[in-house]
Amino acid sequence: MMSCPKLGLETALHQSGVRVSVEMVEDVLTRFENAGMLAFRFFEWASKQINYTHSVRAYHTMIGSLAKIRQYQIMWDLVNNMRSKKMLNVETFCIIMRRYARAQKVEEAIYTFNVMEKYDLVPNLAAFNGLLSALCKAKNVRKAQEIFENMRDRFEPDSKTYSILLDGWGRAPSLPKCREVFREMVDAGCSPDVVTYGIMVNVLCKAGRVDEALEVVKEMDSSGCKPTSFIYSVLVHTYGVENRIEDAVDTFLYMENAGIKADVAVYNALIGAFCSVKKIKNVYRVLKDMDFKGVKPNARTLNIVLNSLIDEEKTDEAFGFFRKMVRVCQPDADTYTMMINMFCKRNELNRALKIWKYMGLKQFVPSMHTFSVLIDGLCESGNTSKACVLLEDMIEKGIPPSSVTFGRLRQLLIKEDRQDVLEFLQEKMKLLIKEPLCD
Repeated sequence: MMSCPKLGLETALHQSGVRVSVEMVEDVLTRFENAGMLAFRFFEWASKQINYTHSVRAYHTMIGSLAKIRQYQIMWDLVNNMRSKKMLNVETFCIIMRRYARAQKVEEAIYTFNVMEKYDLVPNLAAFNGLLSALCKAKNVRKAQEIFENMRDRFEPDSKTYSILLDGWGRAPSLPKCREVFREMVDAGCSPDVVTYGIMVNVLCKAGRVDEALEVVKEMDSSGCKPTSFIYSVLVHTYGVENRIEDAVDTFLYMENAGIKADVAVYNALIGAFCSVKKIKNVYRVLKDMDFKGVKPNARTLNIVLNSLIDEEKTDEAFGFFRKMVRVCQPDADTYTMMINMFCKRNELNRALKIWKYMGLKQFVPSMHTFSVLIDGLCESGNTSKACVLLEDMIEKGIPPSSVTFGRLRQLLIKEDRQDVLEFLQEKMKLLIKEPLCD
């Protein structure tokens, strides 16, 4: 799938002799979530195989992947397909609402909620919470609050509903509104749970009121709601941001003494705190402690340290750390983007391309940003031909380039009088970028 031309993909899959299973299809679709149209061609091929039927999870992964690249026409076709097979559920519509909200298509997200009944699904509290959550995470909390006020008689809010709004106002950020929602929640007879407390601690920390957040943690203890490692990770992270490194370490140790096992999120917060004060030796000690206690680092761990080393212009050390860490944890799109960008800025295109090649060997599908930084780097160095090949590959995978990246390459092609290549790429773009909203 990574190497085969678009037109020959179905033939190559047929000739492979591979017999598909539900688990395999789900895994492949997840692996190719950044390459929506490529994933869709595999999805279509798999659906035609003998003794195979797509699972709900396969449909959901594909719907999310298509929405990510704004192929809404095909996305709704899949929804209709699911309806004909009686496979639709509330989560199907929640996925679509989240994707529309993330693309700042607020009206379309609301439309998705309202259209559920046409698909023989009666919206319930879970769907209502899904809509509010989608809007809040996309920083449209005012619209979410308005919908909440208009529909609260139709759906009786639970602690999750209030927690979603609380989180939304925390992202705004508006501490007064958070306090208001929290009071309203208690008045409505909904007891705050560990999630609610966690959000409140996070909101207070972001507002620079870490001491008040500590009072909330004490309140949790007294009410019999034990603080989680997530809550301590928020406190440690906040101390790190405020350069209060001793408080960060003390909080971490207090958590361990309280019998709460440190997970990767808390360790990442502690690593971030040491990075913020440029104590890289302490970072390596924390990594050893993680290894000793059997806590496996993740891509976030890798990215925090790399970001710090790159900021300090310790390029060689960053590359060495990358090479060492990829043996123990899987890099994500941000990791590869960071490394490629670092080498492009240093005008070391050969090393950037080596990272790109390594990514291909690992069968990792690059994101739009990963493609963009390398194409921009190639444009900067005047390697227009290689940049064009990458852009075409990007479009083939169903990933639309940003207007900035395409514009930069366009200028170079005009300057080099390569109008034919530009027209070829523009035609490919036209075929890719379609986004009608269909019922």
